[in-house]
Amino acid sequence: MARKSRKQTESPMPAPSLYVYVALYIRLSVEDNKKRGCSVENQKLVLNDFLADKPDFVVYDTYIDNGLTGTNFHRPGFQQMLSDIEAGHINCVIVKDLSRLGRNSIDTGYYIEQYFYAHNVRFIAVTDQFDTADPGNLHGGIMLPLKNMINEAYSLDIGRKIKAQARQAMKDGDYIGARAPYGYRKDPDNCHKLLIDENTAPVVKQIFEWAYERVALNRIVRNLNEMGIAAPSHYKKSTGEITSPGLIGSGKWQTRTVMKILESEVYTGDLVQGKTKMVDHQQVKADDDNLIIARRTHEPIISHELFTAVQEYRKQVCEESRAVPKRPYTPNIFKGKVFCADCGRSLHRQRAERKKGPDIYWFHCLTNSRVAKDTCKGVMMQETELIATVTTILEKELSVALGMSLPLFQLEARQKQKKDGLKSQMSAKRQEIEKQRRLIRGLYENFVQGILTSDEYFELKAGYEESITVLSGDIEALEKDMDALDDQLVRYRAMEKDAKSLAQDHVLTAELIERLIERIEIDHERNIRVFFRFKSEFQGEAVK
Repeated sequence: MARKSRKQTESPMPAPSLYVYVALYIRLSVEDNKKRGCSVENQKLVLNDFLADKPDFVVYDTYIDNGLTGTNFHRPGFQQMLSDIEAGHINCVIVKDLSRLGRNSIDTGYYIEQYFYAHNVRFIAVTDQFDTADPGNLHGGIMLPLKNMINEAYSLDIGRKIKAQARQAMKDGDYIGARAPYGYRKDPDNCHKLLIDENTAPVVKQIFEWAYERVALNRIVRNLNEMGIAAPSHYKKSTGEITSPGLIGSGKWQTRTVMKILESEVYTGDLVQGKTKMVDHQQVKADDDNLIIARRTHEPIISHELFTAVQEYRKQVCEESRAVPKRPYTPNIFKGKVFCADCGRSLHRQRAERKKGPDIYWFHCLTNSRVAKDTCKGVMMQETELIATVTTILEKELSVALGMSLPLFQLEARQKQKKDGLKSQMSAKRQEIEKQRRLIRGLYENFVQGILTSDEYFELKAGYEESITVLSGDIEALEKDMDALDDQLVRYRAMEKDAKSLAQDHVLTAELIERLIERIEIDHERNIRVFFRFKSEFQGEAVK
């Protein structure tokens, strides 16, 4: 989540309040999943038990980061808590123990000793008996950095052990991937061993044989799709290996899928692992020094000789392609915007080079050539025609949208009237919140004086807090409405500016397309349909 700007102040501490507005922070990391006592539920119990006899502690919100590391602080729950601190909603943070806040000693120390202090926020780690409000805290001074260093060392040690175990498994010839490569299946008795998949291994072998025969990648893809062979992701879906919809894809073979198979040594019976590594909690390509090669770990689908021959041919094709001097392409102002109306696939921009005069660019659908023959009606349109047509359509639609709208001065007056109404509603709700808080303060005073029992206090307090929560939600919704009105005016002014620029220059730019157009579809008859980002949302009731 985006962080709000920090405003450092050196103003004196505010006068003490009857209440402490608390943020409960809970973090569960991957290494904690196997440890008793670290679950989210357990942390909640510890924190609630701590608050049970503290009626002056009011929980503002509970922030949870589930399955996230403690070695960095780029966690959504933690960042939201910081935003609420800086908004003045929180003056106390409570965690189960210091390691929940983080395991990086430097950053953890910064938040406890500097950030929280600068924002007048009290910090409590329950099981470590640490409280920044306690001047006699025995865990302060040298003990706090020491505790943080121990937590950091623990985290680093766990990480090193996991990496060491994984690399040793690679050296031993164990397959450590989550799913078996296409053409193989995992041994049901040993998930680190690969067995031939009788259903897909012949497909892999055929792909290599085609490549050896110098069949082009596009042709290989077409062959596979026309033969009705399920793409790897769809096949693994049928076997239950893949369940996530985001990993399934279209079901059609793609050139990148075939390339990945042709580049993989696993089909020779060897395992080459360690091609990627984790840097700052992100997976990146590793150097060759990181590779671990284990020979003859499983039954091969192809020979080493066939694999080597295919790699040499592909390298030759690549070098020949690079050797041919090419003029640079002109920028594609329609990048990611133009689609086939029949099959829905993105249209390919292709150049026709000319010895005299500028090159000609075309947009056309590759479905029939790269997916399967006769699966699409086909589309082909010259770029100059597309630019001229879209420019005309855009000029007309902008004119219509603005013509149906109120004049700018009327729109501004209407928006101001609406904003004044929203401000009035927000003011009334803020007054009501303050009223509810005064009632809560009165309850607490009555509780301290013995007028109310503990049960009566908590029951009445819960009712008032629920009202505050509802009112706060209402205010948040009204604030969003205010922002929406401001955004509306900004969009209107931008649309007016774009319409004026286009009417004067008749020049279509990539920036204009990105701002105003969502999608362009072209059918077999070269009819163009444009889906716009803007709409006539500025109409006034009086417009006819």
